[in-house]
Amino acid sequence: MKIIVADSFSQRLFGLMFKKNITYGLLFKRCKSIHTFFMKSNIDILVLNKNKEIIAIRPNITKNKIVIIHEKDAYSILELPPLQTHKYHLKDIIDI
Repeated sequence: MKIIVADSFSQRLFGLMFKKNITYGLLFKRCKSIHTFFMKSNIDILVLNKNKEIIAIRPNITKNKIVIIHEKDAYSILELPPLQTHKYHLKDIIDI
């Protein structure tokens, strides 16, 4: 799956808001919280440490939520289309 790094102000601000039929992942570096306000569908998220290793998996996050990541080593959040987390496992390394 294609992964886009949200590195501009507008990409980080809008993320996947207002998007339908999402076909890519969106990586937020140096991020420990997200929201799903104005999302058109649920999303899955992977929480990564600085080594791009998955340290938490959160499937099927519904619209209009605030998600705060409490894992101590969390560094980045990868937002994915819904129903994608079954392809990943804890300790997998995400090649970005």
